Amino acid sequence: MSLCGGSGPAAAPRPRPRAAQMARRPELLCGAAIVLGCAFLVALKVTCSRAKDVTMPAKLPVNFFSTRSPVIDLFRGQLDYAEHLRQDSEIVLYFFYAPWCGQSIAAREEIEHVASRLSDQVLFVAVNCWWNQGKCRKQKHFFYFPVIHLYHRSFGPIEYKGPLSAVYIEKFVRRVMTPLLYISSRSKLLDFLSNYEPGVLGYFEFNASPQPPGYLTFFTSALHSLKKDYLGTIRFGVITDKRVAEEISLVHSGSVYLHRHVNTSLIYPNDIMNFTAENICKWALENREMLIRWLRPHGGKSLLLNNELKKGPALLIFIPYNPLAEIHPLLDEITKVALEYHNCNKSQAAEPDLQHLRDSDSPAFDSSVPDAHMKLSETFSITKYPCCNTVVLPQWHSISRTHNVCELCINQTLGVKPNKVHVPHCNFLEIEAALDSFYLQERTFFQVISNTIECSNFLSFYSPFSYYTACCRTVNRHFLSFISSEKTIFQTPKVAFSSHGKKDNTQHSVPHIEDRNWFIPDLHISGTNITGLSCRTNKTLNLYLLDSNLFWIYAERLGASRSNHLKEFAAIVDLKEEVHYVLDQNQSLVGSALENFIKNFSILYSPLKRHLVDDPPLHFHEQRVITEVTTHTFHDTVFLSEKNVLLLYYAQWCGFCASLNHIFIQLARLLPPDNFTVARIDITRNDLPWEFMTDRLPTILFFPHQRKEQSVKFPEDFSVNLPNLLKFILHHSSLSSSEPCTKECLHKEAVLQQGHISHLEREIQKLRSEISALHQAHNQLEAQLSEARREEHRLQQQKHTLEKQHKTLQLHSEQLQATYDQKNQELLEMAEKLQELADASENLLKENTLLRILVASREGKLQSKDETKESLQSEQILSEDNDVSVSTAIATLDEKRIDNIDTVETEHSSGNRTE
Repeated sequence: MSLCGGSGPAAAPRPRPRAAQMARRPELLCGAAIVLGCAFLVALKVTCSRAKDVTMPAKLPVNFFSTRSPVIDLFRGQLDYAEHLRQDSEIVLYFFYAPWCGQSIAAREEIEHVASRLSDQVLFVAVNCWWNQGKCRKQKHFFYFPVIHLYHRSFGPIEYKGPLSAVYIEKFVRRVMTPLLYISSRSKLLDFLSNYEPGVLGYFEFNASPQPPGYLTFFTSALHSLKKDYLGTIRFGVITDKRVAEEISLVHSGSVYLHRHVNTSLIYPNDIMNFTAENICKWALENREMLIRWLRPHGGKSLLLNNELKKGPALLIFIPYNPLAEIHPLLDEITKVALEYHNCNKSQAAEPDLQHLRDSDSPAFDSSVPDAHMKLSETFSITKYPCCNTVVLPQWHSISRTHNVCELCINQTLGVKPNKVHVPHCNFLEIEAALDSFYLQERTFFQVISNTIECSNFLSFYSPFSYYTACCRTVNRHFLSFISSEKTIFQTPKVAFSSHGKKDNTQHSVPHIEDRNWFIPDLHISGTNITGLSCRTNKTLNLYLLDSNLFWIYAERLGASRSNHLKEFAAIVDLKEEVHYVLDQNQSLVGSALENFIKNFSILYSPLKRHLVDDPPLHFHEQRVITEVTTHTFHDTVFLSEKNVLLLYYAQWCGFCASLNHIFIQLARLLPPDNFTVARIDITRNDLPWEFMTDRLPTILFFPHQRKEQSVKFPEDFSVNLPNLLKFILHHSSLSSSEPCTKECLHKEAVLQQGHISHLEREIQKLRSEISALHQAHNQLEAQLSEARREEHRLQQQKHTLEKQHKTLQLHSEQLQATYDQKNQELLEMAEKLQELADASENLLKENTLLRILVASREGKLQSKDETKESLQSEQILSEDNDVSVSTAIATLDEKRIDNIDTVETEHSSGNRTE
């Protein structure tokens, strides 16, 4: 009894009223789960109702190179595998590309071509560095494509930044493969020293050891130079013979020698600097001598040309160049000119290579001597060349102390090759200017031809582009009276001059003041006059080379002929003076032509003429109202035309110039075409003589007929409109001439005025008809405008209505948003309550199970009590005396059982009431 009664309440916890209710009514749990699911679906639908951006995943990369290509294509960006391949190869070229990059696609064929030639010696690996899932994209951060890296064993990367051409890439790869040139004989040493590029030589004895001390350091320094200078301007060589090393004063093994053509060559200072690869490379780069440099613009936005041209006047030489060719005759000839030009002190260090060059080119040098003697044998006649004038000197002239007659010739074509000069036009004004300049200018005739003849060149005071030559001699007095006679032939010294007579097919040589060897046959000068010229003038030139196969577009912009099949061109660009000069393209680009070109630029009064860039002419089939003028047609259109010319200076980028087009079209239609020409010129694409240039756009110039030299500029403070332009033209075209007019002139003027009047009357009639048409169009436009205003008013009303509706909808939207937020909060709270109910239901199920077990145990106990009652009844017969007591005990047990059952029911009912 004590076991059953005492252990019942302590064995199981008392269940909560809510959990008991959920356990007795499981349909509540199912309803709560359904409500929670519906709320979740509503929230999910509202959240996902807004549209989201959808990003398409990147396509898988494909092969960039063909499968049969010798290039290993890692198109998935497997950089780790590329590093693994490098460990097994001595020379590796990495080609990092982007599949969409146009330059990468263009360079693909060039890389394949190089790989087909060097695949047995070099490993070519292409890596896609653009795919976002590749390791190359994650580890490498390139700002441009393609990128070429080379590795020489463990040294690298050496980046190549040159032209993406197969020959240039192959040349660079070969330089990385063999960074050192091995020199074992004196002839190889002379070939190495005669090159125009700086050279670094190291002497190492390989007898005792295959790798002498310092050899690997020197080898690495050559690779460092390629890493810092992708052009490879410094060549590295190794001397293996002691006798060859003594030629350049190298005695000890491990010595390093920097060869310089003009300045003194240097030996690496081991006692001052540590013998390391970085120090050797730095020392060579800091002390190198650049006589002539290669320019390789990459074609994009760059300041390379601007930075180089800012250093001073530059001689740009365009030649076709093949880096893989073993010999370059034209380059050797240009190198010879550069060496002579910079050889100021003729130091002993420069003698071996200069002598080597002279020995190799001696036949060409000697061949010019007979030509000079042949030119000296030619004679000159006044009657044959009428552009020369014989002058009798007055007593006060300085030269009259020794000579009394001078031959004065116009020589505007001075500065080009003598056998290529065409005879220009001659006129009296040029002769008169030459005489004035000759008389006013005191000259010293230092160009001595013989004991009786002296010559000199001088500029005109009136025009900076006119150049003259004067040769003076002594003539007996009784011969002077015959000079003016046409039958008298005055033989000048044995020198050929340039004539300015009528143009024909005859070509004549020009006496250059710097070509005095032609005038002095007995004077023997070793070398040429260009030797050391860079140190004898303040107009020093920087020499540059460009490959015409790659950069011919720059040559065409400077004035090279587009029809020239031989891509050879030379030009001097002076950025400070804003001029450039072009070597005559009718002659071949040889050393003598370059020498004359440099000398003519270097003298004080340069005879070179500024080259005018000309826009290629455009041929139009239809008649144009406005004439388009170029540099080539400027003189014919403006000065040779017998019309009044109105010229507009414009540019493509000038917006205000474009706004004047309709005004000039109307003006051209109003003016009679027989007497007026309206023209324009793009000043950014066409150069003109300085006196016709302008620094303001737009600029309007008027050239009146018969008074072209009295051109007038349209006033800047006047607005450019049709009435002002007509007043300006009529005012300056009607100015009377200073000469008296005859009857015939008056008649012509009257006829001309009558023609102008009739033309203006016709134009006025046209304008009246156009005005009437404009009035009609104006009325139509007014009607359309009134209709448009009504439509605008209606649209404004609709706009206001729509704005009100929009505000209402916006307010409603805000209310809905607030309601949505409130309901969303309530759903969250309901979800929390349902979660609590689920937890309570689970606890109630556990408690219900425990209660069932407790009820079952109690029922078992009651059954055992019933059995005990039956046993007691059987024993009643045996013990009648205890009947009363037994019955009492039974009644007591029944009451206790009923009390227990009532207690359980009372607890259940109280729990339900509490819930």
